[in-house]
Amino acid sequence: MTRQQTPAPTVEELEEQERRLVLRRFTEDDAWALGSLLVGMARKRHAPVAVDIHRAGRQLFRAALPGSAPDNDAWIARKRRVVERYGCASYLVGSRFRAKGTTFEESSRLDPDTYAAHGGSFPITVAGVGVIGAVTVSGLPQVEDHLLVVEALERFLAG
Repeated sequence: MTRQQTPAPTVEELEEQERRLVLRRFTEDDAWALGSLLVGMARKRHAPVAVDIHRAGRQLFRAALPGSAPDNDAWIARKRRVVERYGCASYLVGSRFRAKGTTFEESSRLDPDTYAAHGGSFPITVAGVGVIGAVTVSGLPQVEDHLLVVEALERFLAG
């Protein structure tokens, strides 16, 4: 049986996610709660991912689940740097380049060993403040990494 590929969100859908997924605050305790939620969701799906949450240059949460690999750490760092530089989701940045008929790697003029505009890193945005950090997942296909983070943020905001 072949695995069905998850459809990629459009640029407009990605931008709407960012407008909607804004927090009132984000503390160390919130990082623990969001990270734990993500780990729980990933465990239920047997997802071989690593999870990272950074705020203002400081790592607040990190977990590596069974099946994840050291390469996931490098992907997390590269995707998070895209969020820090552009202030929006790593998948949205890559999608904007693709919508222009090019790729991030070809046109950004940034070192691909340092930056990766692949799905899985999403900005932590606080109302009235702006982007203060990033929550990042690595280990699944990029659309699935992105959607896992979005689903976790939706649950976190609803909780």
